[in-house]
Amino acid sequence: MSVVKTISEEALAGLVRDLVASGTRVLAPAQSSDGAVDYQAIQELGEAVLNGAMPRRSLRAALQPPTEPLFAWKRDARGLKIEPMRDPATPQVIVGARPCDAAGIEVLDKVMDWDYKDAPWFARREATTVISLACREPQPSCFCGSLGLGPSSGQGADLLLHRVDSDYLVEVLTPKGEALVAAHSARFQDTPGAEAPKPAGAADADGMLAGLAAAPQPWVKAVDEWLGTHFADELWQQISLRCLGCGGCTSVCPTCHCFDIVDEPEGTQRGLRRRNWDTCQASLFTLHASGHNPRNDQSARCRQRILHKFHIYPKRFGEVLCTGCGRCVRTCPAGVSLPEVLRDIAEKALAPEPVSGGSA
Repeated sequence: MSVVKTISEEALAGLVRDLVASGTRVLAPAQSSDGAVDYQAIQELGEAVLNGAMPRRSLRAALQPPTEPLFAWKRDARGLKIEPMRDPATPQVIVGARPCDAAGIEVLDKVMDWDYKDAPWFARREATTVISLACREPQPSCFCGSLGLGPSSGQGADLLLHRVDSDYLVEVLTPKGEALVAAHSARFQDTPGAEAPKPAGAADADGMLAGLAAAPQPWVKAVDEWLGTHFADELWQQISLRCLGCGGCTSVCPTCHCFDIVDEPEGTQRGLRRRNWDTCQASLFTLHASGHNPRNDQSARCRQRILHKFHIYPKRFGEVLCTGCGRCVRTCPAGVSLPEVLRDIAEKALAPEPVSGGSA
């Protein structure tokens, strides 16, 4: 069982001040200039919106910025010189992370350490401590519970806060969490015999996926198997009739991670190599230099997104590439709902096999 401590609202505010004073970057859900809530750097806890709306975007940008220079290059009479651009990762603490966002970071660790270790990702990962806050009111589009997580999941978090009246119970989940508590021990109180609250009711997209977990075959496995044998199914065309290919779903997703690498010359003798977020929903994403595009229509791109999350990624890493945050549902201007798509597939996959008629 994890160690449980207590921290008051006042002590949590003091912890934020301590961290900022030490040069640590503190991120928390905070209101942006347009009124939306996003993960932003804060100086005081009062700037944070801990129990409000889910942040518009996920935590991905805290570990993989939308754009970042990888190195600079310069050519002179002696040849080509490479100048690394990576500064040492700044220590940062994320306060009030949504459990689905913290879980997304841990899911992405696997692909970032697959055939090539992504050095910028893991430099920031090592420098980051995640303090999650259990959700008290999941939104109707959330479906984390259907994926084995939930509003009080601790996956990917170092500390997990549970709001209890005016204080927080603190679950210490990792050595990194233990180190933060030890370094600021005056801010935390021992709670002998205390236990973390039982998990909150599983968020489930307003019931759209309800009942599937009790089906004879687990629905996630059934979806995986159906996707592996229905590459050319008419469902993909049906979905694509609504999809605009804007990539909004992938830009807010905690687990989407595609990027492009481009060279930006500055004249003929110097330039930058830069990494930028990209999306499999863009028509140019798979365009070859020859002009051939293996996903030359939106139905193929819609299919790729679903296959990657619920068939391809599970085959390689043993878990789905989704944490059920529901942001894609709220962001899609065409009203495409991932839980609805998954339910359609699950119902197809779990439907009884048709009985072949015999001769009279």
